[in-house]
Amino acid sequence: MSNTSSLPTLLAGPILRRLTHDRVTFWLVTSVPVKLELEIHNQTQNSQAVARSDSAHNNDPISIGTSAYIYLLDYPLQTKLNPGDQLSYDFYWQEDGQEIRLSAQAPHLLYPGESAFSFVYKPNIEAILHGSCRKPHHPEGDGLVIADQRLCNTPLAERPSLLMLSGDQVYLDDVSGPMLVAIHQVIERLGLHDEPIPGVSVSDHQSLLASEHCYYSREQLLPQDKAGEAVEKGFFDSLKKPIFTSAKSHNHLITLAEVLAMYLLVWSPNLWSQVTLTKEAIKSHHHTLFDNELKSIQKFIEELPKVQRLFAHIPTYMIFDDHDVTDDWNLTRGWEETAYNHPFSRRIIGNALLGYYLCQGWGNAPENFHETLEPKVRDFFESPQQDAQDELLTQLIQFNRWHFQSETTPKLVVLDTRTHRWRSESSANQPSGLMDWEALSELQNTLLGEDAVILVSPAPIFGVKLIESIQRVFTFFGHSLMVDAENWMAHPGASNVILNIFRHPKTPQNFTILSGDVHYSFVYDVHLRLNKNSPEIWQITTSGLKNHFPKGLLRVFDRVNTWLFGSRSPLNMFTKRRRMKVQARRPSNNPETRLLNGNGVGHVEFTPEGKPHTIQVWLADGTQVDFKQRKQNFKES
Repeated sequence: MSNTSSLPTLLAGPILRRLTHDRVTFWLVTSVPVKLELEIHNQTQNSQAVARSDSAHNNDPISIGTSAYIYLLDYPLQTKLNPGDQLSYDFYWQEDGQEIRLSAQAPHLLYPGESAFSFVYKPNIEAILHGSCRKPHHPEGDGLVIADQRLCNTPLAERPSLLMLSGDQVYLDDVSGPMLVAIHQVIERLGLHDEPIPGVSVSDHQSLLASEHCYYSREQLLPQDKAGEAVEKGFFDSLKKPIFTSAKSHNHLITLAEVLAMYLLVWSPNLWSQVTLTKEAIKSHHHTLFDNELKSIQKFIEELPKVQRLFAHIPTYMIFDDHDVTDDWNLTRGWEETAYNHPFSRRIIGNALLGYYLCQGWGNAPENFHETLEPKVRDFFESPQQDAQDELLTQLIQFNRWHFQSETTPKLVVLDTRTHRWRSESSANQPSGLMDWEALSELQNTLLGEDAVILVSPAPIFGVKLIESIQRVFTFFGHSLMVDAENWMAHPGASNVILNIFRHPKTPQNFTILSGDVHYSFVYDVHLRLNKNSPEIWQITTSGLKNHFPKGLLRVFDRVNTWLFGSRSPLNMFTKRRRMKVQARRPSNNPETRLLNGNGVGHVEFTPEGKPHTIQVWLADGTQVDFKQRKQNFKES
């Protein structure tokens, strides 16, 4: 790879974000500020509608550097869409007195036979794609690539309604050496803003680069004084781990510029031609690791054009999980007290949240931010000073409207299970509930009167009992962080309330729960005992897009879970689900198991009543795995 080429105008995107009957939202990044015009043609109604840039909300980009401008373009449509409308679109702008069309500049983003980008408006959800956990240096394939290949061979009218990414779209706490080298070159190439770094031995981005600990040993940058002792003991330490607990986070991203460069590199291939992945700054004893990671990164780069193409052709929604910020984010009250009371860890968390807002959260429901975060973010980037950054990051950490819902049938309700935590009052080391009472009450009100709902919970509501039981044992001895004891049943208050929501007579009769997080896939059919009109509940977990569980260990867990937690096992009496019957479906590629291990994307088709009738995982190797309901399934009490 060479860094001699000039910067392209388009750095990342376009990503088609929210789509409603009267609005369409796009996210993209350019290297120069341009006045973007959107041209949309409704092929079904045979009408042309040009949405001028001045009709979009806040069309002015946010300048994150001297050569990087983030746009979130939220266009009102002149003619309302009808279900099933097929549309094509293109962006154009003026450059040196000439009209430039995006389709001409980026023809690799078009599907075969198309002269413009395309999408279909399907508010009545017939099918949905979903997935989570996409780690660039994972050695195996990317589930988003197989999703693009499927769309490439699917008629426009038959495409899924949307793509739902349910967490860990980026791994800010688990970064490979080659990726970090690329990040630093992108920062310089784009002139991304520098910042002072509080509470550590390096003062800013330049001193971080000059440090001998910049690559593979960032834990050594921590302060050595008594005030920093709590952070020093836990930073990047997989055993003690009060904060920054990923065992592979020696390249944990720190600055805002690093976070933003990472997003540009994982969403688009356009900047990879600007970097040279050399080992000049890497210590010799890390060269073997760097070379191994480089092989995976090179494969990741080769597949990125297909991922970029996918995002341009399907409405895409996103919610964070822990790795979008840092491992075990807000897992316990003790973690929060330690992390938010040190300026260094607070800055890292805040920078990650600001990156999430700009590159993910903003596009889900732009109106949630118009009067709150958006003006403050724009003010900060106009004058990025330390005091202003600290104030903005505090507001981001306290912000409580990351969750959202879509105008679809069934309604898509996406949960924020990270910042509404139900904190334990009895012990700082006890796991927090994934949502507090107030957030769960709001959820119940959202669900009242709905016949069916698609509920997106980044972590499964109904998980694997054996793994949950192991987590409970470690939690009992005060080591919940060691085993990532992050499940809905780990906190009595949260578990009881979510189960009562399912039992409520006025909440939906059909609950489809989409989850990820765990790095393996499974499907449960859940029924309430002792309820006359039990709702039908489907727990559908697909994980990861580009990550998986240790294969040998998962086989053991799967087998032991079957032995210990069959329907007649007395151990079921020790779980919070004893008033439920849970049937595990078997994956078609290995009917002896219940858990599927492999990179892929989930695909679910629904009946008009909102019930999933086809549940699949499209594996990155091209295999299609079906989870069909059978009469003889493994049952948990």
